[in-house]
Amino acid sequence: MKIAVIGAGSWGTALSWLLSQREHEVSLWAYEAEVAVDINGGHENTTYLPGVRLSESIVASSEIKEVLSDVEWVVFVVPSHVARDVLGQMRPFLSPDIPIIIATKGIERKSLMLMSEVICEELGRENCGQIAVLSGPSFAKELVQSHPTAVSLACENHRLALRIEKAFTTSFFAIFLSPDLIGVQLGGALKNVIAIAAGGSDGLGFGSNTKAILMTRGLSEMARLGIAMGADINTFYGQSGMGDLFLTCGGALSRNRKLGEEIGAGKSLQEIQKSMKMVAEGVNTTESALALSEKYHVEMAIVKEIHSVLFEGKSPKQAVMDLMSRAGGEEIPLEVKQIRKQSLS
Repeated sequence: MKIAVIGAGSWGTALSWLLSQREHEVSLWAYEAEVAVDINGGHENTTYLPGVRLSESIVASSEIKEVLSDVEWVVFVVPSHVARDVLGQMRPFLSPDIPIIIATKGIERKSLMLMSEVICEELGRENCGQIAVLSGPSFAKELVQSHPTAVSLACENHRLALRIEKAFTTSFFAIFLSPDLIGVQLGGALKNVIAIAAGGSDGLGFGSNTKAILMTRGLSEMARLGIAMGADINTFYGQSGMGDLFLTCGGALSRNRKLGEEIGAGKSLQEIQKSMKMVAEGVNTTESALALSEKYHVEMAIVKEIHSVLFEGKSPKQAVMDLMSRAGGEEIPLEVKQIRKQSLS
């Protein structure tokens, strides 16, 4: 197949590499023209994924029209805050029946839309029948080293899901199928906020006990918001929920955990972002998550404290202490108990 990958950051490049392993022809869009020249000339993305030899079947360009020419599928891997702008550039050159596989993890800040909703609105698609979401615990660097990796693929069109599974699966890359577009997208986005909290704990010098609190209560917050928005609670115990949360909170390669660690060590958000080559999606998602929690009347204490630290000048240590002052009470929220009761009846 000929597949367009929109976004030549580390993850877009890694997915291009993966697809080339399955002998697909990949057309890769890079925002920076110099990145496209680098890939085509030296078969390596020295800016975002250095040291990885790329197949000659991967052809890069900074011209979207050229990248989208004659493709059968599109893999969308741009940061969420520029997604709508890039989609606007794609629209004139994209047939309405071409499947789009979303590998972007984020929530649009102003509209609070998930990426599938942004794509359908911006491209004028009335339903999500040709939309799929790929999300789960997957560092780009480890994928291109052929480390065993498994992710979730959410798609309401089961036949399309099976085709995508076949196109991506290798001996080291597995896909679990799900119809839950909302849950898989929320899991992939919200875990980045909790990872900032986990990194902040590391930066403050706290140990595994503290990180365990943040991860377990963070998962609970993710699931509660998901339930309120119509997701399946079981999604949050899978690859795109607990799996991605575990990876991003604990992995040394996690940009969001690293940002949180530097915040905990006393650096300012502005100082950290200036030094980062790639986007830490959790910063923008923190604002979106807090707004969604207020919209759906879901208490998300960790999200609220991270927002206070990032945008309101609160000290990370005080945020942890305030979280601890609210800890305790019923472990299983009432809304979760009600869902379990309904599922058993």
